[in-house]
Amino acid sequence: MSESHQNEAVIYCRVSSTKQTKVGDGLMSQETRCREFARMKGYEVLDVFKDDVSGSLIARPGMKAMLAFSSARKSKDTIILIDDVSRLARDLQAHLDLRAAITSAGARLESPSIEFGEDSDSILVENLLASVSQHQRQKNGEQTKNRMKARVQNGYWVFQAPVGYRFESVRGRGRMLKRNEPVASVVQEALEGYANGRFETQADVMRFLQDNPLFPKDKRGVVRHQRVSVLLNQSVYAGYVVATKWGVDLREGQHEPLISAQTYQRIQDRLSGGFYAPRKSNLNEDFPLRGHVACADCSTPLTACWSKGSHSRYPYYLCPKRGCDSYGKSIRRDKIEGEFKALLSRATPTEALFEVAKAMFKDLWDHRMAQGEANKKSLAAQLVKIDNQVSQFLERILDASVPSVIGAYEERIQRLEMEKRIIKEKAAESGKPANAFDDALRTALEFLSNPLNLWGSERLEDRHAVLKLAFCDRLEYSREKGFRTANFTMPFKVLGGFMSGETVMVRSERFELPTPRFVV
Repeated sequence: MSESHQNEAVIYCRVSSTKQTKVGDGLMSQETRCREFARMKGYEVLDVFKDDVSGSLIARPGMKAMLAFSSARKSKDTIILIDDVSRLARDLQAHLDLRAAITSAGARLESPSIEFGEDSDSILVENLLASVSQHQRQKNGEQTKNRMKARVQNGYWVFQAPVGYRFESVRGRGRMLKRNEPVASVVQEALEGYANGRFETQADVMRFLQDNPLFPKDKRGVVRHQRVSVLLNQSVYAGYVVATKWGVDLREGQHEPLISAQTYQRIQDRLSGGFYAPRKSNLNEDFPLRGHVACADCSTPLTACWSKGSHSRYPYYLCPKRGCDSYGKSIRRDKIEGEFKALLSRATPTEALFEVAKAMFKDLWDHRMAQGEANKKSLAAQLVKIDNQVSQFLERILDASVPSVIGAYEERIQRLEMEKRIIKEKAAESGKPANAFDDALRTALEFLSNPLNLWGSERLEDRHAVLKLAFCDRLEYSREKGFRTANFTMPFKVLGGFMSGETVMVRSERFELPTPRFVV
């Protein structure tokens, strides 16, 4: 064997994660120390192999490349330099397996930290050091887990930041979730839109996020159904933290929520309502009355379609129920939607009624404010009751020994904690309107004065808002007679009653809304 081959070596360096290659100088420090050792021994360094994976793993790209390099060399005396035993492995079994693989590749280990030998004492020391490395890895893992668990128990999120949030270091509190604008506002709009029915299905939420350029997409530029499902189910957006795998149940977090607990609960209620059918071909954009107008003969909601003619395609509404006299009989879109506009225009009150309406709304506003204060007292009593229930369940957990019973108690406590959060939000909102009276009145009167303006919007959400704000239930439509008597919402009924002379103002200590039916 030639002297030159005996003086040839390679260096192997390893850190535990990709992050350590960017933060810190571990790999370079190991290489520098090994090169200094090679210079002292008179070795020529042929190559350097590096890994950024856990020391408990055997399958590593750098290790595989180094073993292949050693096996391919004609010389059977390749020297592998490592900074320390822990750099080879942090698991005793992994260490033994890699030592065997290195020997099979015709190489031998050397290190500035330990002298490897084949005698029993050297092997004992080497194995002891490998065992210590394994213990250190396991101990570090336990300490990290315990610290993370403790932070979750204190209300801090310790996992990957959900979309819409970012981590920011806060003095005295460590890394905390903070709103990451403008994505946070997009996520908030999506969640609130699903909760209040603006988005009827998860597919609608997915389309909204897909069309929004601010929302991050996957590598193919797509928002997947799975991502939407995760988004809707994450309690972190409502200001909660949880770590079920560590036994930490749902609790109030230290970060700012994107949505209220009430909104989160509405989302969960909608998700548990059953399977949904994705919207087809965006028919709702072409037919805004679809699903909101029913057949007068059978009360089945009208469906809609495009019919292909000899020269073009034509839009129609029709009844889908078999056996109905109107089944499959087409109603031209411009006819039914034109009659709907006429219905809205006739529902518009005259300008002379608005002074009366202002006085009515002011009385109602004051009445609701007084109700708000009474609600706050009632909600405070509910909080006390829930706190007592939580205490009772905690006492039962201490006395229980059956895991299933303990689990049931813990689940019940989680639900009670959610109820507490919702009640606190309601109490904070009671008696504190979102807008001043003048602003709220202006918005209401603008809509009441001419709902056709909002119906003329190009946004489907605005048109659906008109249908929800103006009518208590579905309209019924007859192919021969048009729309039947509409059941308008309270504001239109009140003003409609004044127009027809059915209602008069009553001065009393308590304001009661009149309920005449507005016939058009």
